[in-house]
Amino acid sequence: MIKQPPYLKKGDKVAIVSPAKKLKQSIDYAIALLEGWGLQVVLGKSVYAAHHQFAGNDALRTEDLQSFIDDTDIKAIVAARGGYGTIRIIDALDFTVFSENPKWIIGFSDITVLLSHITGALQTQSIHGQMPGTFEDASPESIESLRKALFGEDLTYTYDSQYPNRSGKAEGILIGGNLSLLIALEGSVSAMDFNDKILFLEDVGEYEYSIDRMLRMLKRSGKLTNLKGLIVGAFNHIEPEDIPFGQCAEEVISEIVKDFDYPVCYDFPVGHIDDNRAMVLGKKAYLNIAGSQVTFEQKH
Repeated sequence: MIKQPPYLKKGDKVAIVSPAKKLKQSIDYAIALLEGWGLQVVLGKSVYAAHHQFAGNDALRTEDLQSFIDDTDIKAIVAARGGYGTIRIIDALDFTVFSENPKWIIGFSDITVLLSHITGALQTQSIHGQMPGTFEDASPESIESLRKALFGEDLTYTYDSQYPNRSGKAEGILIGGNLSLLIALEGSVSAMDFNDKILFLEDVGEYEYSIDRMLRMLKRSGKLTNLKGLIVGAFNHIEPEDIPFGQCAEEVISEIVKDFDYPVCYDFPVGHIDDNRAMVLGKKAYLNIAGSQVTFEQKH
């Protein structure tokens, strides 16, 4: 049974930390927004720290995140941004107190490492959603979806896909995140179980051949065989090549999963985009794909 941390309520303390790359800008806007939700915001030492590319060295980022994992007064931990670096500290973290007092961990991109570990190794729900470093450019809908996820309200998204979907209905526990990071976690304790799950994927700044290679690795390892459904989010800022690959990311994915019969939707509002909607990993989701129209639900 996957544990659900307590939903937030007004007056709760939440911490902001930077487990990966250093911030480029102030997050005063994000702090004010969270405080506007009635939350008390505590900033970690790593938030404005810098060590080369990182938000402080590995030891500082580990200690900072560990202190909030162990602090039972902190009800949620929000990653300030992604980038790269969480995989460097994941094995140094002690989740003993977390297992007894689970709390929401929020982020996306590189933070997939942390979310996957919490879902896979600790059997606890977490939230894939906007981070303080992306709040200012985020769509109002994505910010509101994060608030709903944190405070335990239903999530319902309906949209029309531009790329042809594979129609059908699916119900199952939601897993997923950044494709590159999910591949990096395979074979480790932090990897998630894909069987009978609804999987969502997104990525940014990759070559089409790299997307093809990563997905074929998942297929060859059997990870795509027993899914309940597949949600394809944004695959953007794809690097051009001197010799074109010949398939866009959606065409790559469509070809790789053509042997399976579960429903597949494209253009889902998740990933490195302004409209990055919140999704609760480890929680049951309902997916209804009827032609171009897609409806996704996670109920309280």
